Amino acid sequence: MAEADRAPAGINPNVPSVARMYDYYLGGRDNFAADREAAEKMIQIGRRLGNDAREIARANRAFLGRAVRVIAEAGVHQFIDIGAGLPTQENVHQVAQRHVPGSRVVYVDNDPVVLTHARALLARDPSVVAVAGDLRDPDAILDHPQVTGHLDLTRPFAILLVAVLHFVPDDAEAALIAARVRKRLGPGGYLVLSHLYAGDVTDEAAREGRQVYSSTAAGGLARRGRDQIAAYFDGLNLLGPGVVPVADWAPGASPDGPYDFVRSGILAGVGAIRKDQAAPARSGRAAAGS
Repeated sequence: MAEADRAPAGINPNVPSVARMYDYYLGGRDNFAADREAAEKMIQIGRRLGNDAREIARANRAFLGRAVRVIAEAGVHQFIDIGAGLPTQENVHQVAQRHVPGSRVVYVDNDPVVLTHARALLARDPSVVAVAGDLRDPDAILDHPQVTGHLDLTRPFAILLVAVLHFVPDDAEAALIAARVRKRLGPGGYLVLSHLYAGDVTDEAAREGRQVYSSTAAGGLARRGRDQIAAYFDGLNLLGPGVVPVADWAPGASPDGPYDFVRSGILAGVGAIRKDQAAPARSGRAAAGS
């Protein structure tokens, strides 16, 4: 069957998708030729910098699993995964339910292909739902009837922004999104975040990477410095080593390293609001992004 014939209605298989590119990095098969071509360009850019895009993607996925395990074992059994991507092994609900049966998860994405796959996979699991939503309007996600009907947001929950905020190219908008997410977390809540890191990327490589992702539905890509990424956790208590290379994040790791920030492709961290800490004031609703 031709790829165009197996694409869901309304999906142009000739436009690369960041979710399907990530699926390709992880060795999945839910991708089209345009996704593979774009992903291979990024793999070649990474090789010139001494990085392996596939290895970085696997490390990012492993971080997700470790963070979810730590949070579940701490007694938080509600998760909202924004920019969830295509289903693969060790999804949030699989990790959480392995440690705490009955954990409830909401997967959020704006890619129709992702939602089609997720809903088919999760159709028989009442503890999990998949919802259409835009990262640029986290309040709309958290106020969505399916979300509020599935989770009790008066109790602690975790929000996951894993390898997604770097698809918001504007620095001010990305910072605002993170701030709005933090303001919706109550005592005992968690923010799990990973983000593409500038490191020692040359201007030429950064430009080439942006050019590749400008052809995707996401429309852009931003590598940011460690201070910018750490600022997304402002007001939260950072777990373990703080904001470190994604492969090195572990709850018991020391913040003193040694960590190779120069070659790291993605930085990651987990922030929490203590149960005895006052809940941040709720942010106002902003207009949804495109």
